Amino acid sequence: MNIKRFVYACIAVFVTFQVLDFIIHGIILGPTYESLKDIWRPDMMSKMWIMYIISFVLSLLFVYIFTKGYEGKGIAEGIRYGIIIGLLMNAVGMFSQYVVYPIPLSLAIQWFVFGMIEFLICGIVVALVYRPKTSS
Repeated sequence: MNIKRFVYACIAVFVTFQVLDFIIHGIILGPTYESLKDIWRPDMMSKMWIMYIISFVLSLLFVYIFTKGYEGKGIAEGIRYGIIIGLLMNAVGMFSQYVVYPIPLSLAIQWFVFGMIEFLICGIVVALVYRPKTSS
């Protein structure tokens, strides 16, 4: 494994997740979350550091799994990988949340759709970092 590429890819994916999470959860879904404020933890913001750790670990695992199946097929490989991991994480995770917590189905669907977009973009990012070197 190329450690330098692995570290670059982990950082790139982590930053991508953070930016997309801010856009999705902070801006797009912010009003929905505000309307449901009674179901969230009152001290949730004080525990957000845990989310950063989880996101970092997710980024490491996301890139590690990609490297184990890496075929050097460019962006198409990243798209396929993002869709597969997105389905694994989101189909199970988001709809399980709907079953367990009193959230609207529309929110679970939005989490699923935005989560798929997020993993698709991160798949492209990791594929770009791992793209085959072109000879000049």
